[in-house]
Amino acid sequence: MDMSASRRIAAAGTGVGTLDRAVAILSAVEAGARTFTAVARTTGLPRSTAHRLLKALTAHGFLAFDPGDGYRLGHRLLQLGAQARREAPLRELAHPVLGRLADETGESAQLYVRMGDMRVCVDVVESRNELRTIVPVGAALPLSAGSAAKVFLAWDPHRMRQIRRAGDPDRFARDVDQVRGRGWASSAGEREAGVGSVSAPVVGAGDTLVAVVSVSGPSARMGRGGARRYVPAVMRAARDIEAALGTPS
Repeated sequence: MDMSASRRIAAAGTGVGTLDRAVAILSAVEAGARTFTAVARTTGLPRSTAHRLLKALTAHGFLAFDPGDGYRLGHRLLQLGAQARREAPLRELAHPVLGRLADETGESAQLYVRMGDMRVCVDVVESRNELRTIVPVGAALPLSAGSAAKVFLAWDPHRMRQIRRAGDPDRFARDVDQVRGRGWASSAGEREAGVGSVSAPVVGAGDTLVAVVSVSGPSARMGRGGARRYVPAVMRAARDIEAALGTPS
């Protein structure tokens, strides 16, 4: 096994054997295409294990196979890398705005981007209140519940597929239809009992939805009736993020 690859894999080992072996294969291929024999030799994996993992990684798009050159990084990794590059400046520019939003409202502030059929939290500033909502960075949440989901679906021409999964599809659909006209959405107890939220779109050039900014908290403070008082702060935060990104007005 190549010693530099060996040290890197050992240092990053998680104790989850299959995952560590899959990462070892990706590490072996990252510098360029490798044949099956070269992958097995570089990783030190048994040939049967290397073959099984190569097949699985290729099926999921993390690797691609060329009969002439061997295995190389696949389209799925390239997509994830591109998404990470896009999100890095977004998080950096949006974080101070999230901090101000959390301070102004007293609630937890989140920033979401869409990945496939999920919305993913890419940054968060938690409320200082003892009773607060916690959405960890990296959490992948459905598009069938919650105010942020409504905002994402308002920009989705195929939204009915997600709307049909909502607990109350008719009401959910009406809320989604209102988003672009009023510029925000709210929810109370849709995704999680006892939790309310307000969200607004972060829009880029050409009316492209870049992200969604939200505040969330206990329904005692953010119930359906009280949500409107948070709307101006959330909409202002969305505009501030757009300005930081350089979105033309």
